[in-house]
Amino acid sequence: IAFACAALALSLSPALAQDKSAPAKVDRAVFDKMLADGFAKAPEDWRKKMELDETQRVCTETRNQPSNAQSAAVMEREAKAVKFPADGKYLGDMKAGHKVANTGTGGQFTDKPGTYVGGNCYACHQMDPKEVSYGTIAPSLTGYGKARKQDEATFKEVWTKIYNSQAVVACSNMPSFGSHGILSEQQIKDVMAYLLSPESPVNK
Repeated sequence: IAFACAALALSLSPALAQDKSAPAKVDRAVFDKMLADGFAKAPEDWRKKMELDETQRVCTETRNQPSNAQSAAVMEREAKAVKFPADGKYLGDMKAGHKVANTGTGGQFTDKPGTYVGGNCYACHQMDPKEVSYGTIAPSLTGYGKARKQDEATFKEVWTKIYNSQAVVACSNMPSFGSHGILSEQQIKDVMAYLLSPESPVNK
């Protein structure tokens, strides 16, 4: 959707080709209709994802540069959406966590039923130092567990970041894996183990 939005915005504002410093001026109603028409064949529950919630609206309208007051409001609101494990256990299976981190399938309306949904963490982060393919648009997480305590406060902090990144950094580019239903609770536990367990290859 992000790429489609960008393409449509540019097509509706030819002046941008001549003056890249000028902000795009797009009729929002026209843009919304073109976007909806472009995804008309998507399932109903998937099309609903194009409707902006309050946080998405703020980040869109400010081009991911909210004011201090807006940032505080976003983080306070999104923190309320974080759900911690009911059983109080934060660490799952680190090997399963590797699968989640290394899998980029799932989350597309064209996926067949039963398609495994991964977190695709390696698209943005370095994790296991032995991995040869990883993204660099986000901080390296190599040795992540070594630099942190193995206590509940740390677990809650890391869980919050994975579950709903907007609760930590307003207008974060990181997907909110839990609050948006991308990963299951167990998958988040597994990623937590992959990141934090001393036995994990991430921390060797």
